[in-house]
Amino acid sequence: MQYNRTVLSNGLRVITVPMPSLQSATVLVMVGAGSRYETKQNNGISHFLEHMAFKGTKKRPSALAISTLVDGIGGEVNAFTGKETTGYYIKSLATHVDLSLDILSDMLQNSLFDKAEIQKERGVILEEINLYEDTPARKIGDVYEQALYGDTPMGWDIAGEKKIIRSINQSDFVSYLNTLYSPHNMVVVVAGGIDVEKTEALTTRYFGGMKRSQIKRFKPLIEVQSKPFVFIKPKKTEQVHIALGVRTVPLEHPHHYPLAVLSAILGGGMSSRLFHEVREKRGLAYYVRTSSDHYQDCGSLVSLAGVDAKRVDEAIRVIVEEYNKVKSEKLKVKSSELIKAKEFIKGHMMLELEDSKSVAGFYAHKELLERTIDNPSDVLAKIDKVELSDIEDVAKSYFTPARLNLAAIGNFDGANRQRFEKLLEL
Repeated sequence: MQYNRTVLSNGLRVITVPMPSLQSATVLVMVGAGSRYETKQNNGISHFLEHMAFKGTKKRPSALAISTLVDGIGGEVNAFTGKETTGYYIKSLATHVDLSLDILSDMLQNSLFDKAEIQKERGVILEEINLYEDTPARKIGDVYEQALYGDTPMGWDIAGEKKIIRSINQSDFVSYLNTLYSPHNMVVVVAGGIDVEKTEALTTRYFGGMKRSQIKRFKPLIEVQSKPFVFIKPKKTEQVHIALGVRTVPLEHPHHYPLAVLSAILGGGMSSRLFHEVREKRGLAYYVRTSSDHYQDCGSLVSLAGVDAKRVDEAIRVIVEEYNKVKSEKLKVKSSELIKAKEFIKGHMMLELEDSKSVAGFYAHKELLERTIDNPSDVLAKIDKVELSDIEDVAKSYFTPARLNLAAIGNFDGANRQRFEKLLEL
């Protein structure tokens, strides 16, 4: 798979990825904007703005006008907000790329931010926050990052706090848009069964007139930790949800790929170490998984599980023991595990990249967050280069008490914190 990259005169980056075997195409516009660019006064506005982009423009004055056009071509339209990026996409037949670019450019340049629509969507956002609060399996990741990053933009919920969502108004949206939604802080990726030259010309037509503005930068994260940390979110639940992990490294650090392989060994599938020890061998949890997550200036390897409230101590102890095993001489990772983990990652990645939407997301993230763009084949090669010695190095470097953090959602009080801290002895 190969890509073509051009930069318009206003700084907008355009990436086209021809996939000749497909009849579909995805147009994705990704912005270097997200919750880490927010303040205490507007926390949640990145996500709120993403919603408001669908609520009408000068040319298409209602949400129905926009959705009717997309439905009329059998397309899929949606958006997403993270801590460092916000994306808007339409996936359709490749013959409708023109309309997709038209709609997305209109949404991002001409949104009305109608006061009545803001008020209605405010209610939607508040209910979305309620949904997350009532779904601990989804909420635990946010709670874990709150434990890691504390009262900083990186530790705040992407959805925001209810009291702030209730206060955001039209001028707040306009101000935020002007500080981050500049063309040189955006990338348009079109992937699928496309003609490259025609697609580049259409992108220039719809986005070339977008005016460039000065953008806001985020404050680099300063991480300070000298001992294990436990963060508890009290909630009456039938099941306790835990996230147990260690601080690691930023996105472009050389340890990125060894950590990815290590996370697959620990909790990347039904034959992984944690799945076997926590679920299959002891019946402690329904779900248990591990991921290695990275931002531009920080990262974490974390294991998530929903466990029996009466056996949460045992589950924590088992996960800690598994972290210890990968850095021990007797129980360290074997060659067979390394090979399986690498094939697991490569297989899942390539299956995912059969979808034009995933391909667009792959290249957009590379362009916005990394200094160089790797093709999928480059990523596969980097995974293949990971050796047993690399796994041992990262295990010994990061599985230390000074990097360990536990977040838990359950029917606990403050007294449980010391109890859990005693279990975190690597």
